[in-house]
Formats: sequence, C-alpha cells, structure tokens
Amino acid sequence: MKRPVRLPPHIPQTATLLVLGLAGALTAQALGLPLPFLLGSLLATAPVAIFASRRLPLGYTFPSNIRVPFIALIGAIIGAQVTPELVSSLHDLLPSMAAIIVFVLFAQALNYWVFRTLGGYDAPTAFYSGAPGGLIESITLGEASGADQPTLIAQQFLRIILVITLVPLGLSLWLGYPVGSAGGLSFNTVPVTWVMYPQAAAILALGLVAGRAIGLPAWQLTGALLASAGFALMGSPLALPNWVILLAQLVIGASLGMRFAGLQMRTLRRSLWLSLVSVGLMSLLGAALAALLIVPTGQPFKTLFITFAPGGVNEMALVALSLKANPAFVTLHHIFRIIVTVLLLGYVSKRLFNAHGKVD
Repeated sequence: MKRPVRLPPHIPQTATLLVLGLAGALTAQALGLPLPFLLGSLLATAPVAIFASRRLPLGYTFPSNIRVPFIALIGAIIGAQVTPELVSSLHDLLPSMAAIIVFVLFAQALNYWVFRTLGGYDAPTAFYSGAPGGLIESITLGEASGADQPTLIAQQFLRIILVITLVPLGLSLWLGYPVGSAGGLSFNTVPVTWVMYPQAAAILALGLVAGRAIGLPAWQLTGALLASAGFALMGSPLALPNWVILLAQLVIGASLGMRFAGLQMRTLRRSLWLSLVSVGLMSLLGAALAALLIVPTGQPFKTLFITFAPGGVNEMALVALSLKANPAFVTLHHIFRIIVTVLLLGYVSKRLFNAHGKVD
C-alpha cells in the first residue's frame, strides 16, 4: 500500500496565498492600478491575515526561504543598472546624502509628536514607532526599552505598507497616467539571452552568502546588488524577462499582506489613522527636500521624492525599479537612510531609555 505524498509544512497554505495574490494582482492590473502585482497581492492577502489567520497553522509566517531569493533578485536587477558614469558621480551625492540626515532627524521628531501627543503612546512606544526606517532594529530596541510590542509592530509595518501603496498612487494621479508595470514599462536595458540565467543564479548565490556573512544592511538585497554591479561594471550587465520581476512583486506583496496576522481590529484602526498622519507629514517633508535638490542633483522630482519616501529598502527599490526612477540612486539613499536611523535609534536607546522604558 502506497503512502500518501505529504508536502513540506505550510506549502499548501503558502501556495494558496500566492494564488490568491495572483488573483488580486490580475484584478489590480485590470483596474489600471500602479504596481498591480505588488499592491494587488498585498490587498488580496491582508484580509486573510486580519480576519482568517486562525485558519492558518499556529505561528504561520510567510516562508522567508521563498521571499528572500526574490528580494535578492530585485537587488541583482538594480545592480545591473550601475554604470561607470554613476560611480564617477558619487561625489555629487553629498547634497542629497546630507538631506537624508536632515530628513531622518525631522521625520523622527515629527513622528514622536504624532504618536506621543495625538496617539497618547508612552515615550518608548512613540519614539520607536516613529522611526523612519530600521524595521527590525526599531522593534528589537523598542522591546528592550519597554515599548508596547503589538502597537510598535503595527505602526512600523503600516508605515511601509502605506508608503508603497500611496506613493505609486500619488505619482499616478500627479502624472496623469498609470506608473510602473501598470503603464507597460520594461525593466531591461539590454537583451535577455540564455547566458543570463546561470549568471543570475551565480549572482544570487554570491550575493546572499556574502551579504549575510559581511553583515550588510538589508543584506538580502544589497549583497546581490553589489555582485550584479560588479558584473555590470565589467561589461556584463544582467537582464531577465519582465515576468520574473512581476513574480517578485507578487511574492513580496503577498508576504507583506500577511504581516497583519494576529493584529486586533482596535489596534489596527488606531494605528492606521496615526500612520496616515505620520506618512502624510513625512511625505510633505520629503517633497520639500526633493524640490530643493532638483537643481543640485540634476535628478527629476519623481526620483527624488521616491528617494525620501520612508518605505522599506526592498520595497522602495522595487518601486523605483518599476517606475524607472534611477533605482541605483534611490536604493543607495535608502540604505543610507536606514544606517542613519539605526545609529540614531542606538544612541537614544543607550542614552535616554533605561531597561524599564523610562527616560533617564
């Protein structure tokens, strides 16, 4: 008697979520939404996480071994767009890098006011909820400082999700046409050949192993980005079919939607309106800095605005790639934003908050 074939744990549930995400992506594409495979899959899986998480296995999370390779793939595609011209112009980035520091300091102050005054949060929860980057670091340091964990997690994930949802929508309204893949843009600058597939595999393997070993910030993305940039600078830039990028959007969107699992509606409602205020203020700050930097940097407003949008590094890299908004430039600044934010969080954690979450 043959034994029934058993799939690895959680594979059926993850496959179901991806199929649901695909349905949401195709619906979003039919509606002409920007980044349909990212936003559509996110919007399709989020209700499952909020209302039906009890039907999933206890402790279920979207498998990182599925999500991480696609994040690395995004890094590889972005790295392929690093050119000698970009490298030679790094000294011209001083104004925009300085503006990133200004953005982090002012955004942190604004967010602290929002969550402390409007939200009524205690000091540690307000401070770490308002971090404009460093998702894992803010949650970890916040926990050590006595911040309320469910609230902190909700605020940090909502920051990322609202930014990657509202920024493409806002740009679509501003430009007057769908942006990103909804607008039919291509991601490649060179023809795709069969050699690209083993090259992509080598870049992903090298990037993931080296990125983690070295401890690069956002190592899942930056390791492959650097490896791919090396190939590009040697005259062999990577190019892959557009459907691969769309698949990456689908997987990342579905995994982000599942971040809402276990959140109570009361916490979610309060966190949502506070996040809308926070993201709105940060967007205004970013837009003002972007407008000031158009002449010094020579970059268009669209690219600079995405540069200051406080989403996750991985997600904003994908947004920049999809919108053809100089993704290498954008990603470099987002990595710097994370570094500055984490340094600020570490300083405040040691100097202001003791182990009980009280101000020293």
